[in-house]
This record gives sequence, structure tokens and C-alpha cells, in this order.
Amino acid sequence: MALKTLRDPDAVLAGGLAAIRDQYQVPGGFPPAVEAAAAAAAQRPLDEHADRTALPFVTLDPASATDLDQAFTIEPAGNDLLLRYAIADVAWFVRDSDAVDAEAWRRGATLYLPDGKARLYPAVLSEQAVSLLPDGPRAAIIFAVRVDPDGRASLDGAERAIIRSRAKLAYRTVTDADLPAGFAELATRVQAAEQRRGAARVDPPEQEVAREDGHYRLVFRTRHPSEDRNAALSLAANLAIAEALLARRTGLFRVMAGPGERAVRRLRFTARALGIAWPADQSLGDVERGLDPADPKQAAFMTAIRRAGTGASYLPWQEGVTPWHAALAATYAHATAPLRRLADRYVVQAALAIANGRPVPDTVGDAFTRLPQVMGRADARSGQIERAVIDLAETVMLQERIGEDFEAVVTDQDERGARIQLRDLPVVARVSAHRVEPGETIRVRLTAADPETRRLAFQRMA
Repeated sequence: MALKTLRDPDAVLAGGLAAIRDQYQVPGGFPPAVEAAAAAAAQRPLDEHADRTALPFVTLDPASATDLDQAFTIEPAGNDLLLRYAIADVAWFVRDSDAVDAEAWRRGATLYLPDGKARLYPAVLSEQAVSLLPDGPRAAIIFAVRVDPDGRASLDGAERAIIRSRAKLAYRTVTDADLPAGFAELATRVQAAEQRRGAARVDPPEQEVAREDGHYRLVFRTRHPSEDRNAALSLAANLAIAEALLARRTGLFRVMAGPGERAVRRLRFTARALGIAWPADQSLGDVERGLDPADPKQAAFMTAIRRAGTGASYLPWQEGVTPWHAALAATYAHATAPLRRLADRYVVQAALAIANGRPVPDTVGDAFTRLPQVMGRADARSGQIERAVIDLAETVMLQERIGEDFEAVVTDQDERGARIQLRDLPVVARVSAHRVEPGETIRVRLTAADPETRRLAFQRMA
């Protein structure tokens, strides 16, 4: 949902980003009444929370992040590993139907752009009082997630608690000595379980606008192994919570169908264009699991796979329906980012109630029926913004290459012409070419690259 796939450290895209913010009505701030209500909520006393400040929690995020949803500690429990996953207790500070809550329902999620984000909640909450920063005690929901040797995760308990993070760790600088002893082993178990299930999670690396030899170009940032391991912790918690919700016949689930036959066919041609081997008898999932994000062309293919999906959505519990996330090959719920996604706040409340033998509050059950539409709008807007930003970046990068010829592979064809993937750049475009076949290599000339309209134009060369 969040655009975290492109960075612009030199503000090359500043003018175009302002236009995107205006086009998609990205909020620039919060109304004064919402800011005032948030400031008052930040002072709410923590009088229903157990004291768990003795537990050695840490956080692991990008170095610049201040909206910290998750902290963790890990300990052995026989042959199992017990992950204590602390999630920011947003619901303690944001009450149903107050001014902050009403604004959050209008927004649905934090929106990310290269020049800054439009927060779901005011910064006095999301980046101060509620964020799990290491500068004082914080309110959290601690989920005890048991991970067995086969990587299966189950919910072992949950409680409201006060925690104190020991350190704000960053992906690029963290060392094994900074992390709990079981961190790597737990991640390895979860990742092995993914492979056995046939899951094919796609986490393409960020793209970055980089200056090289006086020219700007799009490059892929190297993904640190700690990012994948940290994602495995979040996945374990979300899977365990989803299982608990499903067993109690309630909840809000993240579901996604696999890419259709036409999308897979198009991806095969994209792989050919990028020089990636894909044997005819190998599934898309098998190819995904073997991709190396450190290789720019394989990273570009990871991005293409993510865009080719049918799109994930939210589904409340329904009698006779098993909610399924094809990429994860599992039943899955979003619960671990309540500072950035509205739905997570309610899933956390439901899981807390279930873990303690209490009924799910009626307000939460009601929210589950209304959230799919709200989150769908937020997802759609985020996707539109992400596509617009990438289009902008591509036109800015290619402005000085107008008139150049490129090799491309046709990945699809319809009444609008041919869809092409450039061989040497992670760029997908269209060209007016109606007598070509998918998989065919053609030569095209760049005739326009307009950042104002975010439009590339190519002409097929003989």
C-alpha cells in the first residue's frame, strides 16, 4: 500500500511530485481540530497496561523512520522460539468516532511519496506518543507468537503492556550482536515454511534516483538481509493472528488471487526481455523464489511480477469462505502496522480480545464490514500515486535520450498497439505496432519524454 519503492535524495522530481500531490489530493496536513484532539489523546494515562519494561525489546526499521509500529524480543521455549511482538497500541489513544478516528477513516492509510508522506495519524501520535521509540515507556499490545521448528506460527497470548525499547536499530547498520539471539533462526524457520507451502512473496528493492557522470538514472538499492528477516517476523505474527481470528469465525483478512494466464504469459516475455531464464516447465513461484534482488534485471523482474498481480484486497470473515492469499499460500491478516493502516487497529483489537477469551467488541465487528471499501480506496490511490511517480521518474531520466534507439521485447498486444519491455532499462511502455507477436524483439526510438504529462512515446523502427 505504501510507496516505498523510489527515493529522490536530490529532489530531481520536486516539480512533478507537487503536481501528483495536487492531482491525487494528497493531504498536506491535519485540520486544527484533529491536531488538538491528537495532542490531548497523547496525554491519556496508561492505566490498563501491565509493566513489561524489563523485557529487552528492540525495533528494526529504516534509519530515518520515526513511526515505529513494532518492537520484538525472542526467547527459546523448548524446541520452539517465542517471539514477543509488541505492536503500537493505537486504539488506546484513538477512540471510535473521535476527531482523530474520523479523519483516519477518511484517509485509510499513510501515503508515501519520495518527498514525504501524508500520515494516517498526526505526528504527535504516530511519530511521538504512540511510536515505539526508545526514549521512554510506550503503550503496546504484546503478542506472544510461538514458532515451531517447522516454522509454523501460532498465537500463544496477548496483553496490553508498557514496554521500553532498548534500541532503535537500522537495516543498513545493524549487526547480529545488536539483535536477539534467535532472530536469524526464527526468520530461517518462517522462510523455510514459506517455501514448503509454495509461497512466492515478492519484495522488490527500492528504486532510487541517482546521479552518475553528470546524468540522472534509476537504480535499485541493495536490500539488506536484515530487511527480509524482519519481514519474516511480521509475517509470522500476521499468520498466527489470522489463524486465531479464523478459528473464532471473525476477522478481516488480506486476500489475493494469483496472476491469471495472460499475466503469466506476459511475464514470460518480460523475463525474456530482461535475460532471465524461465524454463517452460517451471512455475512462476519457482522463478520468484530464485530471484536475486541484488541483480538489477532480476530486481526489475520482481517489480514487474508485483505489478502483474490481480491486487490484494480485504475480506471480512464469511461463513463457508476460506480467505486465501495466493502469494503467501496461506490465510493472512494485516495486524502489524496500525500507525500506517487503519484496518490493523481493528484486527489488533480483535486478536487481543480472542487471546484473552473475550468477545470481539461490536464496534470492531462492525468496522470489519466497512473497512474493505475504505481500504480499497486507499490501496487504489496509493497504487495510482506509485505508478504516477514511476512514470514521472522515467520521463525525467529519459529526457536527454530522446532520439535514441532501444531494443525491446513485445510482452502483449491489443487494439492499442504493443506493450513492450525495454531490454536494458526497467521501463514498460506502449508503441504503435500492430503486426507483431508477443515475444518478438523489435527496435524502437524514443520520440518524447515529457515530465509534465508523465508520458513516454516510442516509434517502431524498421
